[in-house]
Parts: sequence; C-alpha cells; structure tokens
Amino acid sequence: MKKWMSLMMAAFLAVPVLSGCGSSTTPGATEGKATTEAAPQDENTDIVVIGAGGAGLSAAVEATNAGAKVIVLEKMPMVGGNTTRATGGLNAAGTEAQKKKGIEDSQELFYKDTMKGGYDKNNPELVKILTTQAKDSVVWLESMGADLSDVGRAAGASVNRIHRPTGGAAVGSNVVSTLKNQVKEKNVDVRVKNKAVEIIKDQEGKVTGVKAENKDGKAYTINAKAVILATGGFSANQEMVISYKPELKGFATTNHPGALGEGIRLGESVGANLVDMAEIQTHPTVVPEKGVMVTEAVRGNGAILINKDGKRFINELLTRDVVSKGILDQKDGVAYLFFDDGLRKGLKAVEEYFNMQLVTEADSVEELAGRSV
Repeated sequence: MKKWMSLMMAAFLAVPVLSGCGSSTTPGATEGKATTEAAPQDENTDIVVIGAGGAGLSAAVEATNAGAKVIVLEKMPMVGGNTTRATGGLNAAGTEAQKKKGIEDSQELFYKDTMKGGYDKNNPELVKILTTQAKDSVVWLESMGADLSDVGRAAGASVNRIHRPTGGAAVGSNVVSTLKNQVKEKNVDVRVKNKAVEIIKDQEGKVTGVKAENKDGKAYTINAKAVILATGGFSANQEMVISYKPELKGFATTNHPGALGEGIRLGESVGANLVDMAEIQTHPTVVPEKGVMVTEAVRGNGAILINKDGKRFINELLTRDVVSKGILDQKDGVAYLFFDDGLRKGLKAVEEYFNMQLVTEADSVEELAGRSV
C-alpha cells in the first residue's frame, strides 16, 4: 500500500557558504583532550588557512600537494562548518555521471541558469569560472574517494545537474569525510579550537601572518608567506544580518552556530573590499523553530508544496527567493512538503527527517489530512 507523507515548511535565512569537519593533527589541539599547556611559541609556516570548512580543507589539501607547509586554524571544536550541513549536492555540467545517465547539459546552459537565478546581479567572470570548472571539482573530489555518482534536479536548473552520493544521500558529510581523510593522510596541521584574531601586515602593507588564540585562550603568532581566508558566512549573527538587510530581522538560520562573520571582519581590518553583502539568501524549505533545512532534492525528486487549505500554490523548482516568498504569502507563512513512499525509496537524504520524527505519514491522502502536523 502506498504511503503519503508531509513536512511543514517555512522560509529561513541561509547564506550559502563552504566550511569544513573535525580532525586535529596538532599536539594539544585534539578534540576533547584536557591538558594544560605552556605559553605557545611563535611559529613559521608557508601558508595559514583560516577556517576548516570545505573551502579551507580543499585549500589545505591542494597547497600541501604543491609542497607547501600548511597550518589550518578552526575556532570550532570540529571541522566541517556549513559544508557538513549541506544535503543537496554539487551543481556541475558536462560530467561523466551526466553522460552515463544520458543527461544533455552544457556549461553555457549552466551559466545562463546561474545568471538568471541571480537576476543578472552576478559577477559574470566568477560565474564563468564556476560553471566551467565545477566539473573539475567533481573529478577532484571523486579522485579522493567522494561519491558524487547520483545526479538530480535542483531549483533553478534547466536539467538534472546536482551531483550527490548514491541514492541521493546527503552530500556534505560525504565531502567533509573525504577532505578530512585527506588532511589526515597528508599530516596537515589542523588545529581545532584555535581562533585567528588578527591578520598581520608589515609596514609595506604585505600580509605576513596571523595572531591566534589556542584552546586555552593563550595568544601566539604564526608567521606565513600567505594567508587564506576561508571562514564562511554570517547568518548566525542576527545583528550583522540586519545591518545589511533590515527586513530579515527575526529570521532564523540553518547555518552552524559559528557562522558569525568574524572572518569577514578580519578581512576588512586589512583592507579587503566587500561586495554584495545585502544579497542574503533565504531557503524555502526549513522545519519551523528547529532550524533544520530540508534539501532541495526533495522537491527535485517530485515533492510538491501545499498550503493549509491543501492547495498547491507554486512551481517548486523556481529559484529559492521566489519559492520562499510563495510560502511566506500563505496562511500563517507556512506550507507542507507532500510526497509518497516512492520518493522516500529513491532519496536516502529523506531518512534523516524520519529519524528526527519530522514527518507525518499515513496510508491515504484522506488519513494524512486528518492528522495534526
């Protein structure tokens, strides 16, 4: 017998960023290790990476491959950041996975979709880099053991191009585990609970390193030839959010709690220019009051959105801002994701929502409608 399921949704705040997941290869920086350390000594290295998310760990792996000595600083007790929370997938055009499934796509179409989704506010040069090189990111991650063999549809895409693990499982944990294994294998110096507090410049304005605090709050300096800032977003900092976009006051976020924008302020302190700070994205499918983001793959695999009157009110695969507004315009500003057990069998990521007891299910539409959600 076919079963029917629903999830209650509301639009939440989400600044999409990459971050990383939890490993420490530095004595005294291991998670959960309770030791009393002497005052740390100043150090020298080739590159300091601030932030151990997907971006930071990727930079650390590539720099190490190129022969550089790298130190990664991560203020949180584990690596991963927002990348760990990513469930949907990685958009790329022209991949082997697409070809195997007979999906006709092109980098030109990917570019057009991306520009359209950004209302042509996007930087064309950066979008060109994204859309032409994303396929190389898939190859690179897969070469290290990541599973990106499944291809589905995400909102705003003309064709199936979002790459994810087999069966539609969550992508973030897979990518983070892959990168975490790489930095461990390469003995990269990753320091959790170590916070960068200042980027150092010499009298000529050249960046020469960072000042940091270890897990005991003791200060030390790392002299470096280069500093890579890969610290993610700021959606967990409500004050900072409304300073750029006041109408988002009161919006919750699905970003991890460490996404406070401190890295952005570090960059500003040494003269970095900021652009598009008010272009903060809302995600349409989030479980109210729990901060749980429901992957777009649920809609991409066929779930529909219905309001409290049981009516479908929008094309679920329109861009995030349009779908978010559509939900907020409904009664009480909420809607329900409605799907059957066929979707559940075809998308492993859905099991997380069942495990968290967020889904109401029944053997018929009539029975489901009569249950309180």
